[in-house]
Amino acid sequence: MKRRSFLAAALATTCLTTPAIAADIPDGVTLAEEQTFTYRTLDEFSSFDPQVVEDVDGSNVVRDLFEGLYNQDADGNLVPGVALNHEASDDNLTYTFTLRDNAKWSDGTPVTANDFVYAWQRAVDPELASPYAWYMELMSIENGASIIAGDMEPTALGVSAPDDTTLVVQLSQPLPYFTKMVTHATTFPAPKWAIEEHGAQWTRPENMVSNGAYVLTAHVPKERSVRSRNEMYWDNENTVLDTVTTFVIGDEAQGLTRWRAGEVDMTDIPAGQYPALAEEFPDEAFALPRLCNYYFNFNLTSGPEAFKDVRVRQALAMAVDREVIVDRVLQGGQFPAFSFTPAATAGFETPDVDMAGMTQAERDAKAKELLTEAGYGEGGEELSFTYLYNTSEAHQQVAIVATQMWKQKLGVDVTLENQEWKVFLETRGAQNYDMARGAWCGDYNEASTFLDLLTTESGYNDAKFSNARVDELMAEAKSSKDPQPLYTEVEQIVAAEMPVIPIYHYSTNIMLSDSIQGWPINNVEQNWYAKDLYRVAD
Repeated sequence: MKRRSFLAAALATTCLTTPAIAADIPDGVTLAEEQTFTYRTLDEFSSFDPQVVEDVDGSNVVRDLFEGLYNQDADGNLVPGVALNHEASDDNLTYTFTLRDNAKWSDGTPVTANDFVYAWQRAVDPELASPYAWYMELMSIENGASIIAGDMEPTALGVSAPDDTTLVVQLSQPLPYFTKMVTHATTFPAPKWAIEEHGAQWTRPENMVSNGAYVLTAHVPKERSVRSRNEMYWDNENTVLDTVTTFVIGDEAQGLTRWRAGEVDMTDIPAGQYPALAEEFPDEAFALPRLCNYYFNFNLTSGPEAFKDVRVRQALAMAVDREVIVDRVLQGGQFPAFSFTPAATAGFETPDVDMAGMTQAERDAKAKELLTEAGYGEGGEELSFTYLYNTSEAHQQVAIVATQMWKQKLGVDVTLENQEWKVFLETRGAQNYDMARGAWCGDYNEASTFLDLLTTESGYNDAKFSNARVDELMAEAKSSKDPQPLYTEVEQIVAAEMPVIPIYHYSTNIMLSDSIQGWPINNVEQNWYAKDLYRVAD
């Protein structure tokens, strides 16, 4: 996920020279006697299984429970995880990772290259039906696409283990950002013996075997989870936090109340409250650019017939005043979006699109014109639909404001529907919606992590947008030395076809107790590891 690293020059041999350290504690700092970190999350996690998890909050937990080939430091650079270094062949089609020999699972079993082979084969196996199988295909691993399609066996995947500390990966085409992709949970190792013994129940605390800095010691669904130090972790002696507790608190205002009371160390800031909280708590209120986008999905298959008319989609997109949403509703440093890819993405140049160069008054006038031409609105057929979002005060406020804009400017009637997170994911994935909230946080720091979502075969193309030219451009970009012109054309096609409506690019808005130190504020992916954090004395 993010930031340019040592592999930018596509060297034949690459070693990670940055030391693999845990919490970096400055001289003179006095640590608290109790090393705990407690934080609030909005909803229950999608899974603790690295090959199944599909949400940001769940991935935060999985990064603590499991460790992949590489981790990220506080700036988003790659640092050793289970892998110490890697070599790439002259044609950049073969990657050979050298694994450390002191990595262990929580039951004391050594972590070997075969654990990665098993996990990667498992991720592409149609039997598991991993929601992130498509990600393994994007990694261009040899035979990945055919296995996912059911045409080859998982054992044909281009990954092998010549010995316990050597992992060899064969690619079907050179991929400049390949090693950036192995910080993602889907690529983490998995304990075959535990999965075979316990099946789908292997992620329960009493059954789980993991290789990260922490183990799962308690989990009460929709209430709380607890992870404690893994005494078998290879760098346990440099880990400082003993326990990390997550509370599921669906109400952001309640989360803030509990933060004020000292019951949680971190919580999201409710929409619109960042300016006041930053003034009241200047050292504990944060608004940090983040590699995520927020958008509205049209259902282009089974949604309203009106959505098949590009003029309707364009009209609805133009009528949304993004400045109002970010400056008056959210007020947390978010950025109005007219492109799908955030400007904070490494190496990405935001393209010029017509809508971005217009004033809001001009957009509103054009929106009315387009809707009328399509036969809807004033003097035409009534346009109405349902907008689906997952339960959250901030999502609700954005939905209310956007639908009021459509009503006042275009006469469009929108019914709002909210669902809890897991149900929402199922509903949206099954195409049982008219329009739905969408958001994506980059899996690595390169524009393809966003634009690949809009290709025909993407597992998260919930609009079911299909454009042959977009597919062609994104396939070409994977091996291009300069993909930016290709990305520009894709963004311009998306702006013209408008299968999704970009609304804003994220800022991380959190209240973080000043007793918790080591947060990666400079990592635009906001990938954090509890092993890098520590609590200071009052």
